Amino acid sequence: MPSLGEIKRKQQQTWSSGDYSKVAWITQPLAEVVCEEVDLRPGSRVLDVATGTGHVALAAARRFCEATGLDYVPALLEVGRQRAAAEGLRVEFVEGDAEDLPFPDDTFDYVLSAIGVMFAPDQPKAASELLRVCRPGGTVGVLSWQPKGYLGELFALIGRYVPPPPELRPAALWGTEERVRELFGTGASQLSFRQGAHTHRFPSVDHYVDFFLSYYGPTHKAAQALDAKSRESFAADIAALVGRYNRARNGAAVWPVDYLLAIAVKA
Repeated sequence: MPSLGEIKRKQQQTWSSGDYSKVAWITQPLAEVVCEEVDLRPGSRVLDVATGTGHVALAAARRFCEATGLDYVPALLEVGRQRAAAEGLRVEFVEGDAEDLPFPDDTFDYVLSAIGVMFAPDQPKAASELLRVCRPGGTVGVLSWQPKGYLGELFALIGRYVPPPPELRPAALWGTEERVRELFGTGASQLSFRQGAHTHRFPSVDHYVDFFLSYYGPTHKAAQALDAKSRESFAADIAALVGRYNRARNGAAVWPVDYLLAIAVKA
């Protein structure tokens, strides 16, 4: 059985594969959702955990906050720095682990993550770290894909071709109220939830499949692990899955992906 540390190292390799910077723009609007729903206040200290290319950190900086973005993939952090420089925004980007945040207790007014910390293998440890670095009375906001709907089915599909370690809890559990309540426990004095859907838009189903197999770490890495016949089957199954959710009628691919935003006030 691999340890959670070994699983994390493999995850880091997965997110470093493909080219997530080409995929990240899909979730950019969710950064605006997070910042608005937690009611970011100008001048606040904000940490964006598993920042990727910096969506939430940049959105916070645009709201005149003191923003920091953290991730364990250096190449993605470099893209975030380039984006901040292009916009003339002051954002500190730090290489680090969501399960071992390199900050003192009670450092930030807001600790946020959008489709990021949900992938940390040790979920209780990650949740504990989010609360630890947030000041008492501060806000922790985590937006995650829900296990229902398209993304839940996609993760299940990937797992059928490349089974995950049995001890790894599904990342999409962060998209359920029950699991979030377990993870934050008594560390949160208040806990509220917002549900929503983000629309994916691609020129065609085939374009989406090619794009995700080329650039999105989990599907790219899974495809690399398969032989040629299995890769063809994997691609066909993804296409069929998108086809079931697709609401476009002009050859394009347009479909909703459900998310859950959990907002906690630190006790």
